[in-house]
Amino acid sequence: MAVHTKIASLLSAGMLACCAGPGAIAAPGKQVERLDRGVVAIHTGAGNFIGWRALGTDAPGATFDLYRDGRKLNAQPLAVTNFMDGGAKATARYTVRTAGAPDAAAGATWEQPYKTIPLQKPPGATTPDGKAYTYNVNDGSVADLDGDGSYELLVKWQPTNAHDNSHPGYTGNTYIDAYKLDGTRLWRIDLGRNIRAGAHYTTYLAYDFDGDGKAEVMMKTADGSVDGEGKAIGNARADYRNANGYVLDGPEFLTVFDGRSGAALASTNYLPARGDVKAWGDAYGNRVDRFLGTVAYLDGARPSAVFSRGYYTRAVLAAWDWRDGKLSSRWVFDSDAGAREGKPGPGAAANHQGAHWMSVADVDGDGKDDLVYGAATIRSDGTLLYSTGLCHGDTLHVGKLDPARAGLQVFMVHETPSCYQGRGVEMHDAATGKILWSLGGDGHDVGRGTCMDIDPAYPGEECWASAGGLMNASGKQVADTHPRSINFGLWWDGDLLREPLDGVHIDKWNPATGRLERLVDGADYGAASTNGTKSTPVLSADLFGDWREEVVWRSRNDDALLVFSTTVPTPYRLVTLMHDPQYRAQVAGQNAGYNQPPHPSFYLGDGMQPPVPQAIHVP
Repeated sequence: MAVHTKIASLLSAGMLACCAGPGAIAAPGKQVERLDRGVVAIHTGAGNFIGWRALGTDAPGATFDLYRDGRKLNAQPLAVTNFMDGGAKATARYTVRTAGAPDAAAGATWEQPYKTIPLQKPPGATTPDGKAYTYNVNDGSVADLDGDGSYELLVKWQPTNAHDNSHPGYTGNTYIDAYKLDGTRLWRIDLGRNIRAGAHYTTYLAYDFDGDGKAEVMMKTADGSVDGEGKAIGNARADYRNANGYVLDGPEFLTVFDGRSGAALASTNYLPARGDVKAWGDAYGNRVDRFLGTVAYLDGARPSAVFSRGYYTRAVLAAWDWRDGKLSSRWVFDSDAGAREGKPGPGAAANHQGAHWMSVADVDGDGKDDLVYGAATIRSDGTLLYSTGLCHGDTLHVGKLDPARAGLQVFMVHETPSCYQGRGVEMHDAATGKILWSLGGDGHDVGRGTCMDIDPAYPGEECWASAGGLMNASGKQVADTHPRSINFGLWWDGDLLREPLDGVHIDKWNPATGRLERLVDGADYGAASTNGTKSTPVLSADLFGDWREEVVWRSRNDDALLVFSTTVPTPYRLVTLMHDPQYRAQVAGQNAGYNQPPHPSFYLGDGMQPPVPQAIHVP
């Protein structure tokens, strides 16, 4: 089908709007960011590729005009949100215009396929037992911290002596930095000696929680944490580290920071308190100090923060609101609460069910977000919805994985054969927990698994794990072999399939040959992944340009972020994925635990139907 015919067919089918425009839906809906057009121009061997956002607040069917150095390039209004300006020079400047909105200009055209954002690396130091350490870039996040409609990037600096909770040893301090896209550092937060460094200790949430148009940042702090203005939280001289480097004593706080300055706005006691460390299942902190976090629209309109503790045994989730300058507790779910006379409480079925990541979605269709806490799901009101009883696992995906089924689905892999009992890889109904299909898991800890549409021959997303073959969305094995890449995915090229992302490679699955074909090798540009064998990016999300996703890698020497964006034209147009509240919330929680890629609330893949418009509003 010719490109212009394909565009016309999508327009007539309503494919071009995933969210409601002004006047389309009377209800105010969920609060989303007031984003600018996000115009980006990238020089290629064929000229300049230009991409820009279609916004959830655009009028239905809005079209665009593109100008290079003041000269209009398109003879007819553009329905798509990308354009290849053949033969153009890297010195060209571009502006996008649409009716009823101000002109949007791109910054300087990128002269290479990525944007470099310089970083300020913290100095190394020495632990109390005399061991030196330096710093690496670790997990990232994104938010509009200053309210200008353009995103800022946040990064966690992790010391080279960071430890898993199961391993003893002192660690250096953890830092959180915020940078504008030009490399200007807005602030640095030092979490101090009393927050241990590692993959499971620090989740930070950057989001506009109060609806003032500028994002706040929330995270767990302790005595000696220092805000972005250099002010200490609690007792700056306190040191609660024990001889093994663990921090199992002292106060713990939850702090809200101003997104522009990094100043601490409010702190309160972290919920739940650690209490008796042994009561969580061991005496050395492996289970008590497992933390996760995400953003959720628990009332169906405004975002709340959800932080947690524990998942191997007891599981506690605490929901918080930041409104009118006050931090308040919305609810606390505790799997141990309500037990009497040896009888379990109403949430006891969530014990042992947590995963290394927490996802968010409106699983029951009531307009309010629920928390998919691994094999158990907690309702928007803080009560248990269900538990599959298959226990802990490392990997979790929540979205519209099978478009032939009503509602959403959860794909999860599991760790303990004695608990998962032959269902180490499974997909279940997100609303009820009913197992839709499963694989045996070979009696092992199934460590990896993912779902994305990589083969147009089968409806829905294909799923695969470190055990079993390539499965279609309905649970039929379609190939004995599957992609070696089982970590992340990225909508990158011109079709609606998602491309596997692993380490610093973006690949295309070729169903005919059963092989991955390399599209981008970040190693050629000095890129490096994070989190050791997990090989994850700093961040993946739809940061700017059209609806396809960007990937942020660190440079090999940790002096910069390298932001890669596609230059492949596409005939498809979708509203920016960041105006889909489920996708945006999953991006906000991407830095928690074992990072997972975000999924929108609608099926995005080959043969997709027009997404049902959502009611949204901007501050």
